[in-house]
Amino acid sequence: MYDPQEIAHLEQALKRWDEETLAKTLSRFPERREEFITTSSEPIERVYTPLDIKDSTYQEHLGLPGEYPFTRGVHATMHRGRLWTMRMFAGFGTAEETNQRFRYLLDQGQTGLSIAFDLPTLMGLDTDDPEAIGEFGKCGVAVSSLKDMEVLTKSIPLDKVSTSMTINSPAAIIWAMYIAAAEKQGARHDQLRGTIQNDILKEYIAQKEYIFPPEPSMRLVTDTIEFGTSDIPQWNTISISGYHIREAGSTAAQELAFTLSDGMEYVRWAIDRGLDVDAFAPRLSFFFNAHNDFFEEIAKYRAARRIWAREMRQTFAAQDPRSWLMRFHTQTAGVSLTAQQPENNIVRVAIQALAAVLGGTQSLHTNSMDEALALPSEHAVTVALRTQQIIAEESGVTNTIDPLGGSFFVEAQTNRIESQAYEYFRRIRDLGGVLPAIDRGFFQGEISDAAYRYQREIDLDDRKIVGVNAYAEDKPITIPLLEMDPQGYEHQVDRLKTLRAERDNGRVGQTLDRLRIACQGTENTMPHILEAVRTYATLGEIVGVMKEVFGTYQEPTWI
Repeated sequence: MYDPQEIAHLEQALKRWDEETLAKTLSRFPERREEFITTSSEPIERVYTPLDIKDSTYQEHLGLPGEYPFTRGVHATMHRGRLWTMRMFAGFGTAEETNQRFRYLLDQGQTGLSIAFDLPTLMGLDTDDPEAIGEFGKCGVAVSSLKDMEVLTKSIPLDKVSTSMTINSPAAIIWAMYIAAAEKQGARHDQLRGTIQNDILKEYIAQKEYIFPPEPSMRLVTDTIEFGTSDIPQWNTISISGYHIREAGSTAAQELAFTLSDGMEYVRWAIDRGLDVDAFAPRLSFFFNAHNDFFEEIAKYRAARRIWAREMRQTFAAQDPRSWLMRFHTQTAGVSLTAQQPENNIVRVAIQALAAVLGGTQSLHTNSMDEALALPSEHAVTVALRTQQIIAEESGVTNTIDPLGGSFFVEAQTNRIESQAYEYFRRIRDLGGVLPAIDRGFFQGEISDAAYRYQREIDLDDRKIVGVNAYAEDKPITIPLLEMDPQGYEHQVDRLKTLRAERDNGRVGQTLDRLRIACQGTENTMPHILEAVRTYATLGEIVGVMKEVFGTYQEPTWI
């Protein structure tokens, strides 16, 4: 990309600058610290020049927007043509309360739904299960049956709105409930648009909300990919998630490498099922974190697109250019939010959201200022949504594509993260692949080490967190916090009791028996899950059948 003679001249110029100009300045004004590092504890050089990217070629490493290797974006016009989907993550308490919040957000200009489920739902438990006591509605909405999903989506036209659902182990079941609710609205399968997270591998790696052992869990994921490919063509049947890996304490490079390793594992399982890679790959999507380090995050997204395009084309022999595209959703970093001085979180979120936009995201959730204290209040979530709208309408950053492309610093960081990712790919391959690496605790150990290093930097004051170990104040928190319906749990339990009394329990038993047989065999489980859901079998009942066949997972203890 640069003339060798010009590179030689630059090397001489940089040496002269270092000895003359820089030395003179440092003698008068020493730098603020001995070493500058990224959020991932990677060193940052004083200045970046073409010398830092001298081995890059434009077509191989950057290219043009909408063309391989997609470093500069997956669409030719990017946000000049269409803004990202503003998809605010929401869910709390009862289905009625969350439905009200969704309708409010849509009225305020949100352009897609994103459903957060409570912990019992995430773990495949009905609200009235003894193991679920005390967790109702605290981190999302409770959905125990198709009846709850019908209430959750009431007056929201599912044939016109795009919906994302953050659900993993019981993803196939919750997706079936959404499909059945849409059917009751009169929507056709080919009209449904959205995403189920459905990324079980990152649960074993980071979030720990697993139910079944890895192999049957991977079978269920592959069942949804196969069913979606044939029956729900506009649906993204998996959102391969780095977000939770980063929230667990990983570096940017670890987030990228582990997420893409998981993604390639899902591709292998689908191909082994007999699916044509070009039939399902265009519907794969990704989900990344937007952390505090503005430039490192932008570089991460650009490296992710380039790696995925290369691996899909070269390793998996995908022929359709749509199979090479990495489309991703971004959420600002929940782990970066502080309970101290919560209004400061508005600034953090704005910077993180701007990085996601400049990095080329396809949809975005902005966290609310109060989320270190409680689920978002209506006021806080409105401010978070307005943050995206201000970036879109007032900042000017959407007027040109990849405006930081060609920055010596950004390109050098992109190359650095890409190189680190490939080193992780090699190490995972040497361990035998993703599942053996999980069994040996490789991912977990790498994340733990990174999290410890980051926290130690804070504890030693080597890393400043405003309001925590820098510029702290001893003042009471005055922002309003969300209050949920105090009778919500009783309403939910009553709905479940009524459901079990009024449904055709004979039909429920028959559909669960057929699902059990399907789980014992090799056929796709999705049609049988749908059949059970339509009879109002509950989440816990369906998961119970699967536990009988698949068993449950207990994480090994590593020394």
